[in-house]
Amino acid sequence: MIDFDASDDHRLLEQSIREWAAREVAPRIHDLDRAHRFDRSLLPQMASLGLLGISVPVEYGGAGMDYIALGLASEELEYVDTSLRVIMSVHAGLNCLTLVSWGTEDQKQRYLVPQAQGTLIATYGLTEPAAGSDVRGIQTVAVKKGDRYVLTGEKMWISLADVADVFLVFAWTDLAKKQQRDPSGTSAFIVERAFKGFSSGTLKEKWGILAGNTGFFTMDDVEVPGENLVGREGEGFKIAMFALDQGRYTVAAGATGLIRACRDASVAYARERKAFGVEIGSHQLVKQMIAQMESDYQASHLLWLRAGWLKNVGRRNTRETSLAKWFATVASERAASDAVQIHGANGYSDEYPVGRFYRNCKGAVIYEGTREIHTIMQADYVLGYRTDRPARCELPAWKGGAQ
Repeated sequence: MIDFDASDDHRLLEQSIREWAAREVAPRIHDLDRAHRFDRSLLPQMASLGLLGISVPVEYGGAGMDYIALGLASEELEYVDTSLRVIMSVHAGLNCLTLVSWGTEDQKQRYLVPQAQGTLIATYGLTEPAAGSDVRGIQTVAVKKGDRYVLTGEKMWISLADVADVFLVFAWTDLAKKQQRDPSGTSAFIVERAFKGFSSGTLKEKWGILAGNTGFFTMDDVEVPGENLVGREGEGFKIAMFALDQGRYTVAAGATGLIRACRDASVAYARERKAFGVEIGSHQLVKQMIAQMESDYQASHLLWLRAGWLKNVGRRNTRETSLAKWFATVASERAASDAVQIHGANGYSDEYPVGRFYRNCKGAVIYEGTREIHTIMQADYVLGYRTDRPARCELPAWKGGAQ
C-alpha cells in the first residue's frame, strides 16, 4: 500500500533542495537563461547534496535513497528551472540507473561509482538527426574488430553533450538486422569523451531550456573496448527502453514541479494585480485557470508517486510511468500557457518567470516519447494490444535503510 505521508528523509531532502536552489540558482537563473549559459559550477554543488547518485546504492557511491526521493528531487529542481531537472534525467535517471541494473561489476566500479559521486558526468545517446521517436531508424553502427568495437555515427539533441564525460550510446551491431529494422540487432556501449574520434558541439538556436546544455556528438571510427559493451550484443533496444522508463519518470516528476511553479507565480500575481477595481484573482475565469493548475498538480504528483512506489517494490512500471509522463507534461504546457494569460502583457515580457516556464515546458512534451507516442501506448494498453512482460533486468527493489 502506498504511504502518502512523506518520510522524515524525504522532507529533509525537499527542504535541502529548496534552500539550495533558492540561494544558489533562483537569483541567477534569469540571467543564465537570457545568456544561454550553462553553469558548470552547479554540478559539484548538486553532487555535494547527493543528488547525482541519489538512488544509486551506497555500495556504488550513491546516496542509497529510494525512487520516491528521485522524483521529489526532480520536482523540486524543475520548480526553479527545467535545466536543473534535465541533469537529473540524463545523468541520474537514463545513465546511472541503467548501469545499476545492466552494468557489469567492472563497469559499475569504473563508471557508476564516480558518476554517483559526481566526479564523472554522464548522459544518454539515442536520438539522431533522422531518428527520434523512430528508434529503429538510428544509423550509428558498431563494427567488432578483435577485442574492440568501432563506432561511427552522430547523435543529436543530447542533453549535456558538451559537458558530459561519459555517454551511454546505442548502435547497430548486426547490419543485416539493420536493413530489416529489427531492433534485436542493436547494442549499448559506454563511450568516453576522451576516446579518439569523439567530438561534440552545442546547439545555439533553441528557444527553451536556455540555461541547459543541449547539443550533438559525432563518432568517427571511435574505438570502444569490448568490456564497455553494456548487457549482451543485441540487447541495445531493451536497454534503451529500460533507460527511458527511468528518464520518463524524472520528466513526469519535473513537469509536476513546473505546474506548481506556474500555480504559485499565478497566485502571487493574481493577489497583487488589480483590474476593474479588484484583485484579478477574484475574477471567475482567473479562478478557473488557477483551479485547473491545482487539479493538474495534484493528479500529476499522484501519478509519478505511484510509478515511484512500483519502482520501490521492484515491479514493472512502464505503463504507469508513461501515463505519468504523458499527463504531467501535457498539463504543464496548459499550466504555463494559462500562467502567461493570467499575467497578461506582463506574461509576454521577460520580467516575470512565466514566459520562461512556457518556453521550457514544450520540450518535455516532445522528448523521451512524444505526446503522440504516449497516447498510442496508453490506448494500446487499454485495448489489450500491448502488455508488459518481465524484463531480463529490472531496477532492484529499494531495500531501505540507506541515507
